[in-house]
Amino acid sequence: MGLTLAQALRLAPERLATNPARPADGDRRREAFSAAFVGAGGKTTALFQLARELGPPIIVTATTHLGAWQLPLADQHIVAMTHADLEGLEPRGVTLITGPLNTDERTDPIPEDVLWWLHDMARTRGIPLLIEADGSHQKPLKAPANHEPAIPAFVDLVVVVAGLSALGEPLNGGFVQRADIFATLSGLQPGAPISGEGLNRLLISPVGGSKNIPTRARRVVLLNQADTAYLQAQARGMARTLLSSFDAVVIASLGASTVHAAHERVAGIVLAAGEAKRFGRLKQLLDWRGTPFVRAVASTGLAAGLSPVVVVTGAGATRVKAALEGLVVIATRNLDWQTGQASSVRAGLQALNPLPGAAVFLLSDQPQITFDVIAALIDTHASGLHPIVAPLVMMEQRSNPVLFDRATFPDLLQLKGDVGGRAIFSKHKVEFMPWHDDRLLLDVDTEEDYRRIVEDDTL
Repeated sequence: MGLTLAQALRLAPERLATNPARPADGDRRREAFSAAFVGAGGKTTALFQLARELGPPIIVTATTHLGAWQLPLADQHIVAMTHADLEGLEPRGVTLITGPLNTDERTDPIPEDVLWWLHDMARTRGIPLLIEADGSHQKPLKAPANHEPAIPAFVDLVVVVAGLSALGEPLNGGFVQRADIFATLSGLQPGAPISGEGLNRLLISPVGGSKNIPTRARRVVLLNQADTAYLQAQARGMARTLLSSFDAVVIASLGASTVHAAHERVAGIVLAAGEAKRFGRLKQLLDWRGTPFVRAVASTGLAAGLSPVVVVTGAGATRVKAALEGLVVIATRNLDWQTGQASSVRAGLQALNPLPGAAVFLLSDQPQITFDVIAALIDTHASGLHPIVAPLVMMEQRSNPVLFDRATFPDLLQLKGDVGGRAIFSKHKVEFMPWHDDRLLLDVDTEEDYRRIVEDDTL
């Protein structure tokens, strides 16, 4: 079973916190949040699909115009131009609140003071508030005019929607609202085929897709209309660049109510703090084809797109850090390394700010690990936001590296002693990823292991 849109946005009902203060009737209420949808290519579809997934009651409104044909998507529609129009409001199902319907069959936005009143009421009563904050005249793509988008300052989440059906089509008014502005911001010539690279430039631009997003809001790009395998591949290729400016990239075909993947930044944590007492010397500094083990592992993580890559040092910290010189990594020292691996797990997670969507833990005595297995872990996680993703090799043997979703971080931070992430496998669902490469099972515990790993010409 695939992701729902609510899960992809990390807003699924089972993930929503509850208000610890119980109302008089004893009900527990969801923690309220507000989300704004902007861009083009399925904003209204996304907004109402999310509303249905979250479950009642939900309040929907708009800071822009809605078409009369969109009003039946709600369970009830209320016209409000003053606070008095909302007195005694009892949201039922999906409740849509707009300004009056004009002669052009489009509603007016509600006044700003009414919007803020609605926000305060919804937050007090624990009701999610979803806001359409941009218009696009039903085009798959758009660029904002000077007055757009109208995103309220209070929102917790902004979803920037882009319709991939326009990729490969000519950059003109048939596919893009305000094609002239889009051309300037995307770097594409008018009439030229719309490319993923150009769309990325538009989405990342502070006067394009990133315009008017409040600083504190979570930022998500929704690449909608990914209705073919080709467009889904295009979207995956775009995601890595977009994650430099957004917290997540969701790939979907909402016309079929399908979410294909939710990509988030994934960090790498290289555990390189042990003294290798049994081995007799620091394994982190052993030679791997002219490169210290720890540098080889960190470099592979960077090549696979892990960001940031944190290297946890301990024994021989100065020399291990020197082996990383020139790499764009974070070296953090674990002063408690002698207490066991759990302290290094904690140190690596504590070095992450802001928190990524997940982290891959890498061992510094496995330089043979390739970037493709890390990339496969990332893609598998994106397909379901699984709590834990681990390779399964040969005779159903679990192996490293292992990816942990941020939902598991609190449990990882509670680990004590000489245990690693496998100590929480029984607490979270593990998605095992078949991987037909027994090299993942190799590590270096003895001089014989070292000779074998160095001399193996298949590595």
